[in-house]
Amino acid sequence: MRIGGFLSSGEVAMSVFEGVRLLRRERWQKRKKLTRLEKTEARWGLTFLSPWMIGFLLFYLLPMLASFVFSLYEFNPAVPDQAKFIGFDKWYRALMVDEEVRLSFVRTIHFAAISLPISLGFALFLAILMNSEHVIGKNIYRTLFYMPTMIPLVASVLIWNGVLNEQTGWINIFIERLTGIQATGTEGIRWLANPQLVYYAYTMFGLWGVGNAMIIFLAGLQGVPTEIYEAAKIDGANYWQRLFRITIPLITPVIFYQLVLGVIGSLQYFLAPFVLNGGTGFPEGKTRFYMVYFYKQSFSFFNMGYGATLAWLMFIVALIITIILFGTARYWVYYAAEER
Repeated sequence: MRIGGFLSSGEVAMSVFEGVRLLRRERWQKRKKLTRLEKTEARWGLTFLSPWMIGFLLFYLLPMLASFVFSLYEFNPAVPDQAKFIGFDKWYRALMVDEEVRLSFVRTIHFAAISLPISLGFALFLAILMNSEHVIGKNIYRTLFYMPTMIPLVASVLIWNGVLNEQTGWINIFIERLTGIQATGTEGIRWLANPQLVYYAYTMFGLWGVGNAMIIFLAGLQGVPTEIYEAAKIDGANYWQRLFRITIPLITPVIFYQLVLGVIGSLQYFLAPFVLNGGTGFPEGKTRFYMVYFYKQSFSFFNMGYGATLAWLMFIVALIITIILFGTARYWVYYAAEER
């Protein structure tokens, strides 16, 4: 659920944690004298890492610092010469005055609480199904499930706008024929216009593109040693016991990875409400998510200083959530190479 081609806040946070780990390893290595071969390997490693490091510095870190500076100014890109330093007034406005900031956060969290468990659960279900030895033609099904991720996101949203149409959408037609209730026509189920259903409709958009998550889950499932299953079968474990006591615990690192990126992607949810409603929040403001509000402030009202403040608030919230997830990982994520 990553938006655009930019590095997400979660990926930045994960990079920070990885950097801390590497620094600790480097300090430990400095305690012992490196051999000439190790010094040569270190220099080559830094040489190959340097393009990424330079790109991160020029295209991510420096722009982030510049955006923080913008948050301290009354800045309109249309009249940059009229920029005025106002300190942390924008931060005070966002945290204490602007009620829409809090409401948009609440909407975003509400949507994430609905969408994320369903999306991750569905992706894991498909991966388990595709990993089963009883499924014939698994390669074909894997390809079919992955193919929707190749469709541009805007096109996918427009496709689902037609699929969920209250009068002609085939989901309403299917529900009407299956249950007999009136689901089409003027009194049909209005998935995208009903405040109680719109989050579930947007979740369906996400289910269309779970191919990436399915592939990652599938890779984790195929990494579970088969001899553990064989030993469990000999001990009399049934399928569900093997699933919940062997499979799930051994792929918790993959689940953790998907959870972190999924949470951050949900916080940055933007495309569907913007394409369908132009950021108006229809219906009843339910789809005026935080990133939609950020976009309106930055690029509709050209209030770039306030937009930079909102972006930094999102980064801080995403970083805090990531830290919490990493802090709780020790209690439920199992790494075979580490002691618990």
